[in-house]
Amino acid sequence: MGKRLCAPLFALLFLVMPLPALSASPPASNPALIPKEAALAAAIESAQKAIQHGPQDVPLSGQATLSLPADFGFVPPAEAAQYLRALGNTPGESLAGLVVPLEAQQGDWLVVINYVPSGYIKDDEAKEWDADELLESIRAGTEEDNKQRAQMGIPEMEIIGWVEKPIYDDQTKRLVWSISSRGKGQPAAADNGINYNTYALGREGYYSLNLVTGQSTIAQDKPAVHTLLAALQYNEGKRYENFDAGTDKVAEYGLTALVAGVAAKKLGLLAMAAVFFAKFWKLLLIGVFGIGVLAKKLVAKKAA
Repeated sequence: MGKRLCAPLFALLFLVMPLPALSASPPASNPALIPKEAALAAAIESAQKAIQHGPQDVPLSGQATLSLPADFGFVPPAEAAQYLRALGNTPGESLAGLVVPLEAQQGDWLVVINYVPSGYIKDDEAKEWDADELLESIRAGTEEDNKQRAQMGIPEMEIIGWVEKPIYDDQTKRLVWSISSRGKGQPAAADNGINYNTYALGREGYYSLNLVTGQSTIAQDKPAVHTLLAALQYNEGKRYENFDAGTDKVAEYGLTALVAGVAAKKLGLLAMAAVFFAKFWKLLLIGVFGIGVLAKKLVAKKAA
């Protein structure tokens, strides 16, 4: 006790910003932090008991199998949800688990895996993407969304730019993109949080594997999520190419929605600029304070 946890990350969907570090010993003047710490401790203990160590095959949501590599740990959905709730998140039914590194030299990061049963997503839009237009759409949406953040007392955000422009592989049906953002007024030199977003399309929906890390470590950490993305394989009959136009559900939005949220306008939910993934994601407030703390505590079980 008494040591400070690593700087937290606060993610609103794909928008990420750092918050002040949280002391592992809550001050007496703020007793409300004590039950939060107790909940986190209980969540980590549950994850320790449930974590699965690679290499092994891990079934995911009845749709795919993850060939978990060596030195990676998989936290099943129930324990993953408990951990995220302890961090202030409201995980939905789409949560398929978490992956953490089991060796210190692998870094401090977290991969959140979700499966969204959206239906078959047509991918022809990727041929007409304009990254600059997508970025401006996201910036406009962020500014509009800031009005709601201000009303909720949540710090306003601003988009810095692409960490990686949207890349879609038509052969593997995988999408990768990432944006850097920060809280308004933060210094330009601040080490901002990053959500590095990867997707694998299937017959009935898609998996998202989102890497949560820091801007200063994204280059060294992103190979981990690419390894996991390549290790995820849909089950026979659930693959993208198994789509049957005569019987299968087609998603109400296209591939662009997984980047800029333009599906919201098509569905008539709210103005496009105000909504990101509102149809198929809840507004997740992932307070990932201490990514490395979870990984290190889980490693302790492996070493025991």
